[in-house]
Amino acid sequence: MVYPHIQYRGPAHPDPLPASRPAISRELDSRLSDGIHVRLLWHPADGHMSVAVDDRKTGEAFELPVGDGDRASDVYHHPYAYAARRRHRDAERFHGSTHGAIAA
Repeated sequence: MVYPHIQYRGPAHPDPLPASRPAISRELDSRLSDGIHVRLLWHPADGHMSVAVDDRKTGEAFELPVGDGDRASDVYHHPYAYAARRRHRDAERFHGSTHGAIAA
């Protein structure tokens, strides 16, 4: 079928996006349960992945980078466990390890 009222003006996106424009993260997976929205994100600029959590009931939101030794699917399915583990690890680094220490 011919559409005489439509004129071809070239490709929709003739020029590539400018290199100065920051790359946008891409959502690989998403789930919503009981007001908690969890998203698995890939950041093409540097290739890292992260998990973003938004609790719409409490207003709490955070993003966890997927570490080198972590499986992205595990962080995605258990973000609160990974967040707690990282808080504990960061607290130990800040205060120093108390394992095996005897208080004087």
